[in-house]
Amino acid sequence: MNRRNGEHWAGLLYMRALSLRSTRLLVNVPLSPNGFTYLMIVAGCGAGALLLIPGVTGAILGALFIQIYLLLDCVDGELARWRKQTSITGVYLDRIGHYVCEAAFLTGLGFRASHLHTDLWAVLGLVAALGVILVKSETDLVDVARTRSGLPAVADSASVPRAQGAAKARSLASAFKIHRLIGGVESSLLVLAAGIADCFVHGHDSNPFTKGAVAVLAAIAVAMVVLHFASIVMSSRLKP
Repeated sequence: MNRRNGEHWAGLLYMRALSLRSTRLLVNVPLSPNGFTYLMIVAGCGAGALLLIPGVTGAILGALFIQIYLLLDCVDGELARWRKQTSITGVYLDRIGHYVCEAAFLTGLGFRASHLHTDLWAVLGLVAALGVILVKSETDLVDVARTRSGLPAVADSASVPRAQGAAKARSLASAFKIHRLIGGVESSLLVLAAGIADCFVHGHDSNPFTKGAVAVLAAIAVAMVVLHFASIVMSSRLKP
C-alpha cells in the first residue's frame, strides 16, 4: 500500500478493503492463487467482450467486470502471500493478464464505437490497445535489459529524468495524471460516462460520446508510447 506506484488509487480508496474481506472468505477455497489469476484474466477479457452489447447495458457490464478484474487482481496476490505460495509463475501470469485484459477492453471499445464494423473507430480502438501494450512493455523491458546485463532491478528513484526540464515535464504530467485514462479502471469509467451520455443523443450518430472516448484514449496511448520511452531513456533506469 505504501510502495511508490505500487497501489492503484482504486485499491487505496475502496478495493483493498473489499478484497481483504473477500480473501478471508476464499482462503480455504480449493483453488490456487494462480487459479484466481486465470479468473482475473477471464473477467478482464470478458469486460471487453461485454462492451459489444449495444446501449448503456454494455457500458455498465464492461465497467462492472473491470471491477471484478481489479478485485481478483488483489485477491490472487493476497492469497499467495497468506498461503506462502508466491511464485515466478504467478508474477508472470499477473503481468500477462494486465497486458491482455487492458488491451482487450480497448479493442472492445473500438468495435463498440464502430457497431462491429471495421472502420476508423475500430482501428482507433486497436491503436489504443497496442499503445497500452507498448507502454507496459517499455516498463517491463527496463528490468529485462538490466537483468541481462547482470544488474539489479531498477530503484524507484531512478525513474526521474536526469535533465531538469524533462524532470519538470514529468512532474507536471504526473500531477494531471491524464496518462491513467488508458488504464482498465479509468477507461471503463470513461466508457460508462460516455455510454450514459449517448443515451441522451438522438439522431443519425447514436454514440458520439463513445467515439470521442475512443479517439481520446487512442491519442493518449500514442502520446504515452513516445513520452514514456523518452522518460526511460532520459532517466537513470538504464544506467548501472
